[in-house]
Amino acid sequence: MWLINSSIGRKVVMSVTGIALILFLTFHCCMNIVALFSGKAYNAICELLGANWYAVVATLGLAALAVIHIVFAFILTAQNRKARGDNRYEVATTVNAGKVEWASKNMLVLGLIICLGLLLHLYNFWYNMMFAELLHIATPIPPTHGFELIIQTFSSPVYVVLYLVWLVALWFHLSHGFWSALQTLGWNGKTWFCRWKIIGLIYVTLLILGFVVVVLAFAFGFAPSLCDAAACCDGGAAADCCQQAADCCKDAAAACGK
Repeated sequence: MWLINSSIGRKVVMSVTGIALILFLTFHCCMNIVALFSGKAYNAICELLGANWYAVVATLGLAALAVIHIVFAFILTAQNRKARGDNRYEVATTVNAGKVEWASKNMLVLGLIICLGLLLHLYNFWYNMMFAELLHIATPIPPTHGFELIIQTFSSPVYVVLYLVWLVALWFHLSHGFWSALQTLGWNGKTWFCRWKIIGLIYVTLLILGFVVVVLAFAFGFAPSLCDAAACCDGGAAADCCQQAADCCKDAAAACGK
């Protein structure tokens, strides 16, 4: 089958799975933005997308896309290194100096960072949510309380830094991968090639900024949803309600574990 056996076929598979993963990230980002403004609404979404059959099927499909994308990435990288040898960027550094993007030359390294970040994210959230609900594992925070999990995770400076590093690597990876996927699929005309690069850069930047804002908003306690949580805790319309909310939710999480 040419999609598997040929280099062009593998690139097509990489492109299609990559675009599908970008669409999922867009959906995920929209979910996270909901958490900025309403903890109740975010938890309602988490309950809707919990251990229901359709969510499990979607998760398995997403996992398959990710595995295929990663495996084909390693195959293509190994193939390119074998074909070009140690001088694989000699043309770029002599004839076309500066025209090969840094992200293009370091996609494997970026991919490894992204994979490690993905494992961390699965441990912090998926393991404590869908996986825990499916196997009836007792957790300090109920599986459907994703809002409290966000607060708990980003109360740790270590996790905040790790997530930001992950998101920066993801931006470099996607900023190259977006237009590269469209080029592989044939949308590489002289005019539209430049347009797609600009469109992709803007889209990916806004997408990653959405994730970064969520991380920083909960890390520094200025998410509007934290003020609503504070009001539920003590009815307080205090000026420092966001900090009260963070402390309140931590206490609630500790209480769940007792």
